[in-house]
Amino acid sequence: MSEDELKTEAADTAAGEEAGQDPLDALRNELEEARQQVLYAQAETQNVRRRLEKDAQDARAYAATSFARDILSVADNLSRALDVIPQAMREEDATKPLVVGLEATQRELMAVFERNGITRIAAIGLPLDPNQHQAMVEIPSNEAEPGTIIQEMQAGYMIKDRLLRPALVGVAKKPD
Repeated sequence: MSEDELKTEAADTAAGEEAGQDPLDALRNELEEARQQVLYAQAETQNVRRRLEKDAQDARAYAATSFARDILSVADNLSRALDVIPQAMREEDATKPLVVGLEATQRELMAVFERNGITRIAAIGLPLDPNQHQAMVEIPSNEAEPGTIIQEMQAGYMIKDRLLRPALVGVAKKPD
């Protein structure tokens, strides 16, 4: 070792001792800090990985949301069409196959909804839940408790655990 290097090392050692810290302790502290940084980096990487996995899982689960919203109007129209067919027409030999076909189409559409995690929201007779129902009108009623749904104007649907469309409902209120 040269004389300059010895002087530098002696000065560093003296400075460390004057500060009350052994050079070995300083290195241990630096090593501990580096370990902590590595642990934080690993934890952050794990968090990012989990977040990306959840995002990918959600994308798969809810990819059909837009399409499902669009197809709900078809289900609504089919339901309305079936609701207005008079009983006499349902029993006529000429129109009975048409009605049976429409009902089969509606059952198949509901089966497709079910297979894709789309479920109808229960409404009639339940208390108003602002997370699933949208109150459109208050209806005076002696038979039902105030805040209870007594009319459903449009069915609501969930896709898995998310609201696809709220049910449009009429809610009971005390008569004037």
